[in-house]
Amino acid sequence: MSSSGRTTPARTLADQLRGWPDDRLVALLRARPDLATPAPQDSSQLASRAATRSSIHRALDGLDRLELSVLDALLVAGQTTSADLISIVHADRTRTAAALQRLLDLALAWEAPGGVRALTGVADAMRGMPGLVSGLRPASPEAASPDALTARIAELSPAATALLRHVDDHGGEGTTGSARRTVSPAEARTPAEELISRRLLVPREGDAVVLPGEVGLALRGGRTTREPVDEVPALATSARDPALVARTAAGAAFDVVRRVELLLDHWGVQPPSVLRSGGLAVRDLKAVARELHVDEPGAALVVEVALTAGLIAEAAAADGTPSWLPTDEFDVWSGLPLAERWTRLVGGWLASSRVPSLVGSRDPAGKAWNALAPELSSGLAEEARRLALQVLAEVPEGEVLAIGTGIASLVQRVGWLRPRRPTIFADLVTAALAEAAALGVTGAGGLPPSGLHVAGGDLPAAAEAIAGHLPRPVDHVLLQADLTAVAPGPLETEVARRLHLLADVESRGGATVYRFTSGSLRRGFDAGWSSGEVRDFLTSVSQTPVPQPLEFLVEDVARTFGTVRVGHAEAFLRADDEAALAALVHDPRGRSLGLRLLAPTVAIATSPLDVLLPRLRELGAAPVVEAADGTVRVSRPDLQRARARRGRRPAGAVEARQAAQVQAVATAIRAGDRAESSRPASAEATTTPSGALAALREAIEAGSTVVIGYVDGHGANGERVVDPRRLDGGRLSAYDHRADDVREFAVHRITGVRTA
Repeated sequence: MSSSGRTTPARTLADQLRGWPDDRLVALLRARPDLATPAPQDSSQLASRAATRSSIHRALDGLDRLELSVLDALLVAGQTTSADLISIVHADRTRTAAALQRLLDLALAWEAPGGVRALTGVADAMRGMPGLVSGLRPASPEAASPDALTARIAELSPAATALLRHVDDHGGEGTTGSARRTVSPAEARTPAEELISRRLLVPREGDAVVLPGEVGLALRGGRTTREPVDEVPALATSARDPALVARTAAGAAFDVVRRVELLLDHWGVQPPSVLRSGGLAVRDLKAVARELHVDEPGAALVVEVALTAGLIAEAAAADGTPSWLPTDEFDVWSGLPLAERWTRLVGGWLASSRVPSLVGSRDPAGKAWNALAPELSSGLAEEARRLALQVLAEVPEGEVLAIGTGIASLVQRVGWLRPRRPTIFADLVTAALAEAAALGVTGAGGLPPSGLHVAGGDLPAAAEAIAGHLPRPVDHVLLQADLTAVAPGPLETEVARRLHLLADVESRGGATVYRFTSGSLRRGFDAGWSSGEVRDFLTSVSQTPVPQPLEFLVEDVARTFGTVRVGHAEAFLRADDEAALAALVHDPRGRSLGLRLLAPTVAIATSPLDVLLPRLRELGAAPVVEAADGTVRVSRPDLQRARARRGRRPAGAVEARQAAQVQAVATAIRAGDRAESSRPASAEATTTPSGALAALREAIEAGSTVVIGYVDGHGANGERVVDPRRLDGGRLSAYDHRADDVREFAVHRITGVRTA
């Protein structure tokens, strides 16, 4: 372990970046996007902003257990050579060297003339990580050699040796008690005095003593940890046919697409209200679960996925009530091929911060989480999903996660890869695997080819890979005499929509069973269908003859449908059947409607039309609305849509913006390099205002580049590399190399001018 260079002053990140080649600089900025912020006002401000505490913490959060251990060993050793650093890490030398190189690439460490050093601020950020680092303190500036320390430890009594190991195991700090702080080894009488006299424990202020880092290394056999730090937890797997994995995933993908489609078709007619605090009411979520034949967590996932895909949004319904409505993008999405519809849902889920798994649970204050609530999000959710899929992608082909132990082993692997993440991160990873299975990203515990493309971020390739495994839609059903229809496979979209209007889904599975009832057929008549159209549709989609009981049911509903016509008085009722109208007027259950006969076939009501219609249906009538000219007006609800969110960025916009930010930061650093290289060895005195004006005029005439000292509006003094163009009215117009644009500078803020 080298001690050379320990007095070298700490180096900032800007000092480290100066002189880096362009390819390495761009690679760093892409690996650490937090550094690629919009370019500040000068290169010195860039350095201070890039080396902030939050930036270092974000970089540390992306390190695995081995990389954190290497960085911890560097803090213990201080400035040292790469070979010495690798030798004190309890891991494979090749892996340790690769981890050290990544720390250098991330600018968390840098190579000084005397060896490798950690970036200033890393030591503070690494504190408070019990169990993740060695717990050793930095080595002393003038540390004894390992052989000398081993000899000192061998001289100790058993009690002193036990005390030394106890201090090492409990944080490396203790108290002297009654022990003397200045004593020679020969005069030592207690175990504590034995350790203090041999500099194995070093006194600090008060009665505290600490264990130097070099002593801890000697106690641990020359390593910072007693256990290896490069043992990656193994994944528990079992064999599974890849074709079965692909078919299982495709089936789940088809189900989620169809459920989103059925849900939004329903919400387009009967949208649920938005809670006052935002989100979806519990009763509405239960209604979704009944409608889609799933449990409530499955219903929450469907509505959340529809939200992240931009297919639903808050908007005012027809009556002005804030409601959850399908967006206009839903109509476009419905016309896409099935595979593309699936990738739209998966892409929104993968990039979302929403946490559907929390729906139904309670927050620390005891309040239940509602689906679609604005607070139902976490900044760790996207990372948990992507990391879970990336680890699952490492499972060899033909193997999947083992039942019972596979998910736990994957969570342990993710914990090794991101040891600094909070405890909730493991829950998010577990939830991500369950959501991926429900969405068809995974199947039977493994990743099919389409899932591998999703894990790699290539959604078009994922759509192409899954298209061949999706169930082929059928265009027919089998009508049964018990008033049911059996769909032998997934129905085509238009057929499924029409059948869903005329019948209720009774069960799902390999074959979906629909049941016809008076109420379901009445939905079709309310939507404008006639009995003839219903019969023609059933005949066209059925491969069996229409059963006689179903024909009778259609005719019976058609015969009673429209026998009562409702108009406006507040509302009026007219019927050819005098007895039927009289029965309605005198029905005790209809007293609140205010019905009164005006003639044997005409009655009026004091209730408005929107209240009267559903109440009459509850009383057993099947009314239709009569227009002013006496014709029947079908009371079909209009489809409602919400405006799509306009904040969605087109594909590639994020990458383009990040590339522009990287270029801006690299340009700023290069401008700082140029200003640094042109600075004279001795400090240059600030020029007078007249001297600065003269130097600027000469630069304009010669077309040369100069470095100006400039005080910005915040009072920060920095340097700019500029090409002066025009000097007029106390303003300098010049090309700013850092901003890559022509800008104006106030002359009174220029503190100095020198030639670049």
